[in-house]
Amino acid sequence: MSTKNFVGIESLESKFGPMTVGLFLKAFREADDLSQVDFAKKLKISRANLCDIEKERKLVSPERAVKFARILKVPESALLRLALQDLLRAAHLNYRVEIKGAS
Repeated sequence: MSTKNFVGIESLESKFGPMTVGLFLKAFREADDLSQVDFAKKLKISRANLCDIEKERKLVSPERAVKFARILKVPESALLRLALQDLLRAAHLNYRVEIKGAS
């Protein structure tokens, strides 16, 4: 899933169900045929941390989601929305996040 072939998160969710940051990163990594070690280096995190994120044992902060989006050259709003949605889901709060840029 190189950036030139990036499809919107909404498209992925309509096909596969609710997307998380972990699922997105795993799909992105596998689409580019990268190992966890190589992908973790690209994201500037440890392999263990990437594994925990992919398996949803750890959540990603909004700040880190934006950092990952910049590194991967995907829309910041896409990963930011997923990170916020993950936090709400973990808190058992039934809300849906929509991101709009500030004017």
